[in-house]
Amino acid sequence: MPAALERIVRKFDPALRDARNRQLGQGGEERVFFAEQSGLRAAGRDDLARKVRWVSVEDGDGAGYDIRSFDAAGSERLIEVKTTTGHKQTPFLLSENERAFSEERPDAFRLVRLFDFVHQPRAFELTPPLDRSVLLKAATWRTHF
Repeated sequence: MPAALERIVRKFDPALRDARNRQLGQGGEERVFFAEQSGLRAAGRDDLARKVRWVSVEDGDGAGYDIRSFDAAGSERLIEVKTTTGHKQTPFLLSENERAFSEERPDAFRLVRLFDFVHQPRAFELTPPLDRSVLLKAATWRTHF
């Protein structure tokens, strides 16, 4: 292997990158989880605040959303959290499962986008159809025989 390529390979540690991404994602989800509870309590809905669930931690990461919450009127909010350290328009990954779920439950699905998470965390919310707000571009392909 050429020396320059060996240095690049040595510098890039995919396991470390994946661990950092998981930690970042979990930090964002935690922030949204507590913000949802706090918002419901501020609206006088302690009953609903107690029912907010961190689904991705409690049940695993396959439901198509991370947090089950409610609005002040009691309607369900199924929140997928996407967190980056970059600016507002930093690209993020959305799984096919998450995209499909957003179409199955457009009434309840919300994508909460946290950005600049390390320095000055800010957020905005997207509602389905997601392709009205963002460009969806295939990042991987599944092959079958």
